[in-house]
Amino acid sequence: MQLSPMQTGSTQAGPGQAGPKRLAIRHETLYSYSAPLVYAIQQLRLTPRLEPHQSIVSWDMACNGERHAFVDAYDNESHMLTINGRHDHIRIEVAGTVEMQPLFLGRLENGGALSPLVFNVPTRLTQADPTIAAFAATHLDPQADSNDLLALAAAIRAGVVYESGITTVRSSAAEALQLGAGVCQDHAHLFIACCHAQGIPARYVSGYIDPGTAEHGASHAWVDAWISQPDFQGWVSVDVTHGYFASASHCRLAIGRDYESAAPIKGARRGGGEELLKVAVHVAPIKSEAEAPAAGVPASAPKDSAPTFQNQQQNGANQA
Repeated sequence: MQLSPMQTGSTQAGPGQAGPKRLAIRHETLYSYSAPLVYAIQQLRLTPRLEPHQSIVSWDMACNGERHAFVDAYDNESHMLTINGRHDHIRIEVAGTVEMQPLFLGRLENGGALSPLVFNVPTRLTQADPTIAAFAATHLDPQADSNDLLALAAAIRAGVVYESGITTVRSSAAEALQLGAGVCQDHAHLFIACCHAQGIPARYVSGYIDPGTAEHGASHAWVDAWISQPDFQGWVSVDVTHGYFASASHCRLAIGRDYESAAPIKGARRGGGEELLKVAVHVAPIKSEAEAPAAGVPASAPKDSAPTFQNQQQNGANQA
């Protein structure tokens, strides 16, 4: 079952986000190859960010190969995974519990160490062509407030309907707008491109979302935009695909200028032949201590944790 954009009339936060919550998260990625690899390297951004509204209760990672921790240029907790010698698969598993506090109108308390102007630089995926510039001029004021951000999100969802399989992780905002269809990654890229066209800093966020009443959770993408209004100056987090402010149902893994700088998994390989990618993600709120997951990553993901939002949040290892 694939998680579709939620139909909601909310102009504030998503459903079920009135108070704090704990999310139990499991995420398994398995690359299988038709021929042995001799070398693989993967950059992993699979550890939730430490932010005022988000804290890690427990978090474990398991994978074959050697793993080295580091913090990237955007202050994301990251790991570099390298595998030497002949192997025919790469398995990466994370599991844990994250405690989330609600965000008032999507407002983030911590602006971060980087200037917001760092996130006003276009990339290949967020470059605003003349069509995007015209779209932005119609739907976004340069002095935008929070409500204006939601109005832009609504215009993007109307212009780029949610449909999986139309775009790839390499599709740009301009391509998605031209096609008129895409997924959460495309919505985020187009939102960022529109903000840039109007001189507003905006950044890409990758993470997980609690699906609420839907059957499965998913990896997801949304945006932060920098606004200045009488009662607030700072980052406001917007789930463009669902049309509301991000809050306690959104677990943040990484931020960046676009998908390529915030991708949960990205890498390269030598050898391997044909590649088969399987992804399973499960996100659920914990209502009692009895529901809290045991420490450590599971041996394998449950069979009913079907891949969701797979193509817009994770890519296979590129041929070296």
